[in-house]
Amino acid sequence: MARFFLPALLLWLAFSAVSQAQTGLPVRTLCIFDPVGARGPVYNALLDYQTNAMNWGVQLNLKAYTNEAVVIADYSAGHCDAMGVTGTRVRPYNRFTASIEALGGLTSYQQVQELIGMLSKPQAARYMVQDNHEVAAVMPGGSVYVFVRDKAINSVEAAAGKRIATLDYDQASVKVVEHIGATMVPSSVATFAPRFNNGDVDIAYAPAVAYQPFEMYKGLGEQGAIYRFSLAQMNFQLVLHRDRFPADFGQQSREFAFRHFDKAMAHIRQAEAGIPEHYWLDLPEKMALDYQEMLRNIRISLTGAEVYDARMMRLMLKLRCRSNPGHHECTEQREG
Repeated sequence: MARFFLPALLLWLAFSAVSQAQTGLPVRTLCIFDPVGARGPVYNALLDYQTNAMNWGVQLNLKAYTNEAVVIADYSAGHCDAMGVTGTRVRPYNRFTASIEALGGLTSYQQVQELIGMLSKPQAARYMVQDNHEVAAVMPGGSVYVFVRDKAINSVEAAAGKRIATLDYDQASVKVVEHIGATMVPSSVATFAPRFNNGDVDIAYAPAVAYQPFEMYKGLGEQGAIYRFSLAQMNFQLVLHRDRFPADFGQQSREFAFRHFDKAMAHIRQAEAGIPEHYWLDLPEKMALDYQEMLRNIRISLTGAEVYDARMMRLMLKLRCRSNPGHHECTEQREG
């Protein structure tokens, strides 16, 4: 094995040396989770980021992964200098920013923009660091919606006993399934859509950007529907081993990402508009309010269990109350 490994290692070292000589900059590897791989929207969105990173003192090599768990493993083992993954996966590295995906924490894209804008300011930099890890960008992924194979599953009561494709590494998702009395079918980003499309589960949840690439219309068929109710706000985060980057790299990166917020949102809105209107299921106002209260109680429970960060819960409460100051949660301050 050594006779094959040694030439490969020498080739890699030579390539790194040439690359650094060409730019005069240290070379770092950014490992990116994109379900579609190097042809996917996440990877391609980071090509512009790669170019700008040279202005911040680093030449980035991008490496695409279609398995998010492998990205996490490679980053933790030190094989990746930085990684791009979904927000929930960031919890071991920064509980504060991982809590952005809290159930019902943000109820509009305006709130999402305001929050990411706050986090991109230098005053928030201390919250972006946990141990040797730094969150260098937060980018919107869109509202998470509930997809059902049968539009008769139109309430929490109707979901009881149904099979739900559940990201079992996400304690919040597990809590929801337990709360409504459904059956959890452990899944990952790679398996939830095939299970939904094949009829192995009755319910799945995902942002609109998953509809087309994951062919979720196959699972919806003629009888399916999508609740027009935001369960949470998916986001994508870049995390670095901070001792491998210039001191101000993370701040410049966060500011760059926020400047491109509108571009990311345009892709999300296009995906939402591309879903046929007949699939959307509008919930009665009373039912939507009941669901929001259910999510609030779950948030409070998970904050008490230190799954969610209490500081992020207070910040998101302020944003919700800025949008709707008359809501009873703003006077009760159970998350404040």
